[in-house]
Amino acid sequence: MAGPVVISDKPGPARATPYGWAVFALSFGLLMSDHMARQVLNAVGPLLKVEWHLADAELASLSSIVALAVGLLTFPLSLAADRYGRVRSLFAMAALWSLATLAGSFAQSYPQMLAARLMVGVGEAAYGSVGIAVVLAVFPVHLRSTLSSSFLAGSVVGQMLGVAIGGQVAAAHGWRMAFQIIGIGGLVLAVLYPLVVREARLGAAMLPQKLDWRQLARQLLGHRVLWLTYFASGIQLYCTGALTVFLPLLLTRYYAMPVDRAGKTTAMFLLVCAVGMVSCGILSDRLARERPQIKPRVAMGFSAFTALAFTGAFAAPPGMVQMGLLALGLLTVAGVAGICGAMIANLTPRAVHGTAMALLALANNLFGLAPGPLATGWISDHSNLLIALKLLPLPCLLALGAMMLAQGDYARAVAGK
Repeated sequence: MAGPVVISDKPGPARATPYGWAVFALSFGLLMSDHMARQVLNAVGPLLKVEWHLADAELASLSSIVALAVGLLTFPLSLAADRYGRVRSLFAMAALWSLATLAGSFAQSYPQMLAARLMVGVGEAAYGSVGIAVVLAVFPVHLRSTLSSSFLAGSVVGQMLGVAIGGQVAAAHGWRMAFQIIGIGGLVLAVLYPLVVREARLGAAMLPQKLDWRQLARQLLGHRVLWLTYFASGIQLYCTGALTVFLPLLLTRYYAMPVDRAGKTTAMFLLVCAVGMVSCGILSDRLARERPQIKPRVAMGFSAFTALAFTGAFAAPPGMVQMGLLALGLLTVAGVAGICGAMIANLTPRAVHGTAMALLALANNLFGLAPGPLATGWISDHSNLLIALKLLPLPCLLALGAMMLAQGDYARAVAGK
C-alpha cells in the first residue's frame, strides 16, 4: 500500500506578476489554437456536407468524436501531466492536435476525416484541464473566477477565429487550405510554449510516483458538492456544443447566407460568448470576493437568464428578434463554466488541480460538448433543426437545479477553510 499523498497547497503568489501574465498569454494562445482546430470543421461543414453527402448527424459526429475523445482521455492524461510534468505534456498535446489537423486536410472521405478528428481529440484531451492548472498556479487565489473565465474564453475566441478564418479561407482557396493554415499555426505555438514556460517556475507540486488512490478519490470526488459542480458545468455546455456546430447550418439553411458570410456571423456570435464568459467571471469574483459562498447563486442566475433567452430566441421566427435573443443567451451560456472551475479549485488541493480540472473537462465533454451536437443532429435529421434547438433551455434548467442543490454544501466547505 502506498503511503499518504503529501499535498502542497500553498495559496500561490500574493499578486499577479509579469511572468504570470506571460504564462497566461501563451496558455491562452494554445487554447485558442486548440479550439480553432475544433471549429474549422464546423466552418467548412456545409461544404463537406455537400461534397461527401453527409446527414446532419454524420456532420455532427465529426465534432462529437473530438469531444468524446477528450472526455474519455482527459483524466488519465491529466494525471500523467500532474505526475511527470505539465509543460512537456502541454507541448506534446499541442503538437499532436496540430499534426492531426494537418492530416485532416488530406482526407478523401468521411471515415478518413473521422479518424483525423479522433486524433485531434486525443491531442486536445488534457489541454484545458492542465492548461488552467498551470495558469492558476502563477496567480493569487482571489483572481480564480476571473482567470478561469478568461482562460476558458480562449476556447470561444479560438472557435470564433476558427470559424471566421476557416470560412474565409475555404471560400477563397478551398476547405483543405483552411485546415493547413490552422494546423501550422498550432505547431508554431507548440514550439514556443516550452521555451518560455518552465516547470520549475510554476510552483505547483507534482503528484508522487506512488499514489494513495483512496485519498486522491476523496479529494476529487469525496463530497456531493464536487459531483454537482462537475455536472452543472457540463450540462450547461450542452448548449455551447450544439450551437458551435449548428450555428453555421442555421444561418445557411434558414437565413440563406453563403458559407463565408455565415462564418463571419457565427464568429460574431462567438465573440459575444467570449465577452460574456470573461464578464461573467469578473462579475462573479466581485460579487463573491467578500462572500465566496454565493458563487453557486451567481451561476444559478446565469443559467436562468440563458434559459429564458434561448426560449424566446427559438420561439421567434428567423429574423432580427431571434438573432438578438440568441446573442443575449450567448452572453451568459458559458459563464457557469468559469464559476464551476473556480469552485473546483477552491474545493481541492493545488497538487491535484490538474487532475481535478481533468474531471471537470470530462464532465464538460461527456455531459455537454459531445452529446450536444450529436443529439441536436439526430433530432434535426428526424424533424428539423429549429425544433432541435428549441430544446436548448432544458440543459440550462438542469444546471440551475444542480447549483441550487450545491449551494449549501459549498457555503459550508468554504466557511471551513
